[in-house]
Amino acid sequence: MACMSLNSIVTCGLRNFQSLHVSSKPFPPSNCSTFGTSLSLTAGASVSAKDRHVLWELRHFGGAAASFSTPFRFHSVSVKSEQSDIASDRVVVLVIGSGGREHALCYALKRSPSCDAVFCAPGNAGISNSGDATCISDLDISDSSAVISFCRNWGVGLVVVGPEAPLVAGLSNDLVKAGIPSFGPSSEAAALEGSKNFMKNLCDNYGIPTAKYQTFTDPTAAKQYIQEQGAPIVIKADGLAAGKGVIVAMTLDEAYQAVDSMLLERVFGSAGSRVIVEEYLEGEEASFFALVDGQNAIPLESAQDYKRVGDGDTGPNTGGMGAYSPAPILTEELQSLVMKSIIIPTVKGMAAEGCRFVGVLYAGLMIEKKSGLPKLIEYNVRFGDPECQVLMMRLESDLAQVLLAACKGELSGVSVNWSPGSALVVVMASKGYPGSYEKGTVISNLEEAELVAPSVKVFHAGTELDSDGNFISVGGRVLGVTAKGNNLQEAKDRAYRAVEEINWPGGFYRRDIGWRALPQETQFATNL
Repeated sequence: MACMSLNSIVTCGLRNFQSLHVSSKPFPPSNCSTFGTSLSLTAGASVSAKDRHVLWELRHFGGAAASFSTPFRFHSVSVKSEQSDIASDRVVVLVIGSGGREHALCYALKRSPSCDAVFCAPGNAGISNSGDATCISDLDISDSSAVISFCRNWGVGLVVVGPEAPLVAGLSNDLVKAGIPSFGPSSEAAALEGSKNFMKNLCDNYGIPTAKYQTFTDPTAAKQYIQEQGAPIVIKADGLAAGKGVIVAMTLDEAYQAVDSMLLERVFGSAGSRVIVEEYLEGEEASFFALVDGQNAIPLESAQDYKRVGDGDTGPNTGGMGAYSPAPILTEELQSLVMKSIIIPTVKGMAAEGCRFVGVLYAGLMIEKKSGLPKLIEYNVRFGDPECQVLMMRLESDLAQVLLAACKGELSGVSVNWSPGSALVVVMASKGYPGSYEKGTVISNLEEAELVAPSVKVFHAGTELDSDGNFISVGGRVLGVTAKGNNLQEAKDRAYRAVEEINWPGGFYRRDIGWRALPQETQFATNL
């Protein structure tokens, strides 16, 4: 279903109502019987935030279908449940973002028993078409006042901020000031991701294990340090660079070139005005996630992603070409050690620095080959992408209530339940990614792909609908084909069966996602 304005049919994802009260203007507040019917609203459409005239399509209230076509100016929704003890816990959620991570969050929130509606701004065509959320295509997420106004008009009780940029810009700060619960850190706390130098200084101050490093703004000094340390070595842009600001230089010349590209050529703009030159760690990478409420932290399931574009971990780094969960490398013993030596000191350190962290901490770890111990490579202050896809596929708890508990500082004693077995996601990307790539290529057979095996879901990251109603690619990483299985092998088999069902001549994917945990397999990248 294409994006549309609010004077078109809107289906909002409100469900499980015993009664619905609509407060509207310019009409006086009234219940739905004033208009001749009761309401039940379901998910599916994309709407414009600017036009408040709504034509509702209504289905399945009290066992009967109803139709309602009177336009009215919609301002807020309140829910009254016959089960009064849970009435205050029901919530309407707004997810901020437009990628595969946000699609996965919408998918999980839609399944949350306490979640009555899911909006996503701006969302994408795949989120809308799947019915996982109502997409607000023209809500300017960089304008806090517009987001706050939308939340108030539509009765939003929880905002989940997906991408890092709005967090660093202070969207959560403004929402919290307006009294709207926001899952995501303040701009001050988001510096854990927004500045690698900030994160490294925190590690120094609170004894958090990380790679040896130095920070530079002068290219000559940086090159002198690189020469002293030798290669391989890692060069990182200090600021946000859309997941592309890390260069693993295997030779001195590569390292010098990386320094020049960031500090002299400014390929990452202001994000690369300062660089971190970091020790190269040999070992196995893993992703560790923890929910944080400012004082308490609880671990989520582990995951492992694949950053390099090519099979066998070859080629340049990307935002992520696939992932699986759980990650066998992160044993229970190691997870306990990560919480004790990395996550808890970070939470306490941030609070001590006056930057209480509320949200999800995504720790990129290296399990060192020589010691077997974890070191912190980087922090992200939001769910990873594509790790979020496999986590949300396995999540069995009510995500809305877990995130609200974090916002309220009430995570102590909260437990999160996960499905047994494994989940695996294969990212399908546009040919040429992570370099320049063609946009607008047609993708088909997506519905068929989800039917090839049980527990398969295609998450959309970079799609739109063309004038003929076909899905087309508009990004580098475009689809996240995800599957669950009783074990990793079954999840992998299901995911790749779904990938092979998709017809997209303009795309490619890695064929070896999961190889670290299934080392006996050797596969090769392929075009579709």
